[in-house]
Amino acid sequence: MGFFKEFKEFAVKGNMIDMAVGIIIGTAFNKVVDALVKQVVMPPLSILTGGINYTDKKLILKEAVITADGAVTAEEVAIGYGILIQSLIDFLIIGLTIFIVVKFMNSFRKKAEDPKNKTVVTPKDIELLSNLNDLMEEQNKLLREKGM
Repeated sequence: MGFFKEFKEFAVKGNMIDMAVGIIIGTAFNKVVDALVKQVVMPPLSILTGGINYTDKKLILKEAVITADGAVTAEEVAIGYGILIQSLIDFLIIGLTIFIVVKFMNSFRKKAEDPKNKTVVTPKDIELLSNLNDLMEEQNKLLREKGM
């Protein structure tokens, strides 16, 4: 099969479209989470920790060398562990948020996949499989009664 034909099948099947949509939504979601972390979570956390700004925290290995006229002759060498702490907090909040969203969506899916729950429309394939299962159980019960 030719390269372009394979690519066309890949793109038309929806894999590329689904991936693009996921990336776009992920990028937009990242902005929301970034605002949530920086504007909602970090200010109270900063109050609890005495006004510490984590992004500015660093371990200085070598001080910057500054001349008398204020020119920097050697840059400071430092390990910026505060950015790591901030990134870990961001990661935890993103992970928690995604967990809550997936858990919420799964609860809807479970309701939709339960054929006995009439408050939510059950997908046709689940409904057909449930009916098939009920018929098989009924057939097995009849066979047991006949002694087979």
